[in-house]
Amino acid sequence: MTRSTIIALVAAALLAATMPVYALVAQARPGDPDVARRPRTALLGRWVRDWFMWVIAPLERLFIALRVPPIAFNWAGVGCGIAAGVFYARDDLPAAAWLVLLGGAADTFDGRIARARGVTSTAGAFLDSTLDRFAETFTYAGLAVWARGSVLGELSAVLALGGSLLVSYARARGEGLGVHYPGGLMQRAERLVLLGLASLLDPAAAALLGWPHGRLLIVVVAFIGVASLATALQRTIAIARALDREAPGGR
Repeated sequence: MTRSTIIALVAAALLAATMPVYALVAQARPGDPDVARRPRTALLGRWVRDWFMWVIAPLERLFIALRVPPIAFNWAGVGCGIAAGVFYARDDLPAAAWLVLLGGAADTFDGRIARARGVTSTAGAFLDSTLDRFAETFTYAGLAVWARGSVLGELSAVLALGGSLLVSYARARGEGLGVHYPGGLMQRAERLVLLGLASLLDPAAAALLGWPHGRLLIVVVAFIGVASLATALQRTIAIARALDREAPGGR
């Protein structure tokens, strides 16, 4: 394994080591209210989300004290997405992994800090959602470059990008018509976590298990693509049914 891979794995192990600490702390504290308001998912349960909010809480308080504007985190997420795409294209999977995960953290900070400071707005919500799509586009474009020469790898990257955009579009279009449906298996947080972990663990899987370089990442990206399309289809059907019931003469 390369030095960057070892450093990335050590950092991930240190982060994971905070989970037992949180398990003890969580017994005497309520769950995070933002997490409680969001729908449950099969891949990332509320405990994991509560743990993550607990881990980033000191940074959140620092950013609030420093009065960092929420839009800074939107642009930081785009920057992480662009940089992740560059590192994927350069075949530096550990660096790309951490940039994907940092981009996800930035996406979490913007909304929480905006609500804590009382500066939420429709313009901010629009930028948040739209800039997330830019970040994902750059990331998956880099993945497609990384997978060049592999039909399965390139197809997986295209499906993952298309699926992620369709998941977001279905929700946004539904909300524009008055139907709020954020559910589904493969939401943005799940996509980021799976992509980041697969990118982080792929070099280790190749070194320790003898797997071909890129196999784990390609399989996970393919799963992200298929599950994202399924989630977009689920949202489409649910929203269409809700609109049909609301229509004059609807069931």
